[in-house]
Amino acid sequence: MKNLCVAIIFLYLVSPSIAQEATLRLGVAGLTHGHVGWILGRGPHSDINMVGIVEQNKELAQRLSKQYGFSMDMVFDSMEEMIKSTKPDAVAAFGNIKEHLAVVEACAPKGVHVMVEKPLAISLEDARKIEALAKKYNIHVLTNYETSWYETNFKAKNLLEEEKIGDLRKVIIRDGHKGPKKIGVSPEFLEWLTDPNLNGGGAIMDFGCYGANLMTWLKNGEKPKTVTAVTQQLQAENNPNVDDDATIILTYNSTMAILEPSWNWPIGRKDMELFGENGAIYSDNANQLRIRISTGYSSFTEETLLFNDRPRPYDDPFSVFASVINGSLELEPYGPYTLENNMITMEILQASVESSKSGKTIHID
Repeated sequence: MKNLCVAIIFLYLVSPSIAQEATLRLGVAGLTHGHVGWILGRGPHSDINMVGIVEQNKELAQRLSKQYGFSMDMVFDSMEEMIKSTKPDAVAAFGNIKEHLAVVEACAPKGVHVMVEKPLAISLEDARKIEALAKKYNIHVLTNYETSWYETNFKAKNLLEEEKIGDLRKVIIRDGHKGPKKIGVSPEFLEWLTDPNLNGGGAIMDFGCYGANLMTWLKNGEKPKTVTAVTQQLQAENNPNVDDDATIILTYNSTMAILEPSWNWPIGRKDMELFGENGAIYSDNANQLRIRISTGYSSFTEETLLFNDRPRPYDDPFSVFASVINGSLELEPYGPYTLENNMITMEILQASVESSKSGKTIHID
């Protein structure tokens, strides 16, 4: 009897954590996004079990099936079929950006949580519909950015809040690469990346979202007062229907941000520079950060810090997704993954597109 009582007490104490660690049943919506390899090639973890895939392009599905070893029996033609047959707890969207709204429309009424690849939507109108569905059906809708995994960005924000460089005055965020065609993305990925109806634009959307997302996080949800953007098409032969270079200027009460998304960088990059009254913080990449403190007109001290990848679950977007759903992780307000951040991000992107087309500065309420 004593042993039985001990066993009951033990189960009572550990059962909440056992429930939290329950394996998440994950569906995948689409295979055309080049980032889909992050989930298809994910190593074995106990937190997620991929149960179904939606993809109408069976040639693509067959190709990826051979590459990653999943069964074609898992592949369905529609969200409705996949959800009915596999009963997922959550879905990760890896199709074109326009499809994000349709994925949420299919999932939300059934209580299925959703994570999409950046940006949240092709337009603010679609984003507002997604937000309404998430609130109505009480589901999580996360947006995944590679820069959400960068330990340097989080260290930079901590240093900023500790007033290491004084009050923030200017931010420069640069993101991009040589261009989708030049870096050799798949034909299925290239087709919609360069279609304004499926991607919402070119580089201004594809990489402008990173800077808008990071600025919204750094400013703790504060919206910019104005948005001014210009775009160019420097590779008309590769990107005939969309911009491939953009500059976006955001103004806040005491800060200016310059976002430089481009498909024309000679070397791929995702970096951020923070300038305060007394110094600067350079988040060079995922693992290297530099701190410069002014010592005179042009003199300064410099410290270089190197970091490992973020600790679990923050090192992997799917672990973050599972942890948020099972309740073991609560995202910080206006954190990069959050819906509240990405609604403002979409407002900035919409204003950027409008500004680039009209040649006028857009004022945000």
